Amino acid sequence: QVQLVESGGGSVQAGGSLRLSCAASGATWSSYCMSWFRQAPGKEREGVANIVTSGRTSYADSVKGRFTISRDNAKNTLYLQMNSLKPEDTAMYYCAAATTWVDRDEPICYDYKYWGQGTQVTVSS
Repeated sequence: QVQLVESGGGSVQAGGSLRLSCAASGATWSSYCMSWFRQAPGKEREGVANIVTSGRTSYADSVKGRFTISRDNAKNTLYLQMNSLKPEDTAMYYCAAATTWVDRDEPICYDYKYWGQGTQVTVSS
């Protein structure tokens, strides 16, 4: 069993930065692919970034070069550093743990088993 709790959301002006955190509990947390998703009102949930156990990462095209996903297994924490934020980044952000992935240059993760409750990010123009 893995529990995920996000924090770090808030309101920021365009061009600003935020760092989201996802605190994980569970003995096997470090063995999962970890991802960030987001969902804006009236839109479908979309994947933002993945990080697998090898440390490889992948990003949605819309955030490449602006967002950085990382994990600190010693602290049981997943991060999403978000820079150069845009109004279209406004959404609820969720972290999730997946049991299956393809470890390649841009890893793909699936079979998501655990989800956090989300943290709101609002970017004003």
